[in-house]
Amino acid sequence: MNRVSNRLESLDILRGFDLFCLVFFQPVLSSLARASDNDLLNTIMTQFRHVQWEGFVFWDLIMPLFMFMAGVSMPFAFNKHLAEGSRNLLYKRIFRRVLLLWIFGMICQGNLLALDFSKIYLYSNTLQAIAMGYLISAILLINLGIRGQLIFTVALLMGYWGIMTFVGADGYGKGDFTPDRNFAEYIDRTILGRFRDGVKVTDGGLDFGNYRYTWLLSSLNFGVTVMTGVFAGHILRSSQITKVNKAVWLLGFGVLQIVLGVLWGVQIPIIKKIWTSSMTLYSSGICFILMALFYYVIDYLGKGKYFAWLKIYGMNSILAYIIFSIIDFNSIIHSLFFGLEQFLGNGYQPFVRLCSVSLIFVILYFLAKKRIYLKV
Repeated sequence: MNRVSNRLESLDILRGFDLFCLVFFQPVLSSLARASDNDLLNTIMTQFRHVQWEGFVFWDLIMPLFMFMAGVSMPFAFNKHLAEGSRNLLYKRIFRRVLLLWIFGMICQGNLLALDFSKIYLYSNTLQAIAMGYLISAILLINLGIRGQLIFTVALLMGYWGIMTFVGADGYGKGDFTPDRNFAEYIDRTILGRFRDGVKVTDGGLDFGNYRYTWLLSSLNFGVTVMTGVFAGHILRSSQITKVNKAVWLLGFGVLQIVLGVLWGVQIPIIKKIWTSSMTLYSSGICFILMALFYYVIDYLGKGKYFAWLKIYGMNSILAYIIFSIIDFNSIIHSLFFGLEQFLGNGYQPFVRLCSVSLIFVILYFLAKKRIYLKV
């Protein structure tokens, strides 16, 4: 835990918005929709459930936005660290962060705390995707200028596309983007094998079930997603661009990426589960637009005070994600208020969910008042 200093306020609030949607708004809305079976709520919920394969809804943006924002902060943080010390010290900080994010990811989703070797998975979580994207981006940011960073980012994006489109093995790949036969699926099955999330070891071998998220080959585009945030960070950090023009530039680049992503999606579909190149551009474009909006309203117009409560999530985002993932607050609330079920009927579960996510907010609020933050 560390104390924090001055930060880009719009970034903290946007990060808070992302985490608020993840750990508060969606769980409560989902619980209400199940309890009420209301047509309007059911329609709204289509934007808060991941698409099964092709396509993109609001809920699919949560993970890319988290990764994008990790990139936005990097030009600010790295410039400070390089000014304070040597490149070797910065590399130590980078590898420490990658290691911690990887461990936290295994705690959240890799079943590390089950203490059961058969349930441990190596690469299966948003935090680990951030770690990989951050590592790639850090190496590019430290060693290359902006032009070199752009060239390598495009190379990663095109490299993923080329491998998925032209490379194949054992009936997988060569332009097959179906759930069971894409090349990213083949790479994960072959390399991760028993340590892939969702795998069950049976007498007949490995049963991969219906789990179709891919991680290894997708890491190329994890790096691209974080790098798009880095480029947004370069714009926001520039002293040669006025505040209003920073918002305009972010908006313009966002629209451009969305258009390119949609056009590219004709050949390589927008699929979040395998992090296709078209999805990477499309989602990053939306992230740019959101960053432009939040920067304009908060840092240019100075309206941050109206959204300051979101910083309670944003400045402790990793801790919020971890405690939401590993602690069953529903059980705590149910243990305290189980007698109300007979009176609330269908409203009991939404009540439990609202109280449980509110408890997370109370914890984060208490830590914020004490200026205690989990800094990785």
